[in-house]
Amino acid sequence: MRLRALRRAVALVLALTVCMIRYGLLRLRGPLSLEKRAQWGHSCGPILMAALGLRLRVQGQPPQRGLLVANHLSYLDVLIFGAVLPCFFVSKAEISGWPFFGMMARAGGTLFIDRSSKASAISVTEQIAARLDGPAPVLFFPEGTSTDGSAVLCFRSRLFGPAIAAQAPVTAAALRYVLDDGTPERELCWFGDAPFLPHMWKALGAAGFTAEVSFCEPHVFTDRRDAANVTRAEVVAIREQGAISDQPKNGS
Repeated sequence: MRLRALRRAVALVLALTVCMIRYGLLRLRGPLSLEKRAQWGHSCGPILMAALGLRLRVQGQPPQRGLLVANHLSYLDVLIFGAVLPCFFVSKAEISGWPFFGMMARAGGTLFIDRSSKASAISVTEQIAARLDGPAPVLFFPEGTSTDGSAVLCFRSRLFGPAIAAQAPVTAAALRYVLDDGTPERELCWFGDAPFLPHMWKALGAAGFTAEVSFCEPHVFTDRRDAANVTRAEVVAIREQGAISDQPKNGS
């Protein structure tokens, strides 16, 4: 396990470096549009997943615009969804200062929110509204925090507001981790007060695992609380169905 974790850690550092070099080369050609930032983030996803030894299984049709919401299990979720489709993430403000990951998040056009600040929430809501007709969907995790996967928390409704006002489509996605050796999903989830580095070391040493992403049909809602309740119910229903049957494929 230690050797596997060390090997993947080296591969991850190299993968992050390659992604940032690619970003630098793109910047040399001129300012990057939001579309190019989203596409760059999407191209990085398979590289990072390969470094982690993470496989991907997808069911349903990823949305091309609007709002995308999903349950939240760990920092790995961003890499997973980034590999599945071009999108813009809404993340907690602390991530902006993380080494490498914070840099990549900023480069990819992530919106950072301080959930303790009403002004920050208003600002991010306005930025979401401005991107809903953009080249890629905006993805956020309405639980407001990551969990151990045992239950899907209530979806907070505030950030659904821009989609309601614009009558933009809202799509729910359910995420699940499946470990090859039958270890419970909880072992890969990063939640509560668990320190980041020890958890990442454990994830790097995992024998093998697959990320399963299931997309629901998009809806147009007239009420943000209704949107939160319906999309949560869709996520819960998919997770209760168990593993999806599509054949796994690599992040490429």
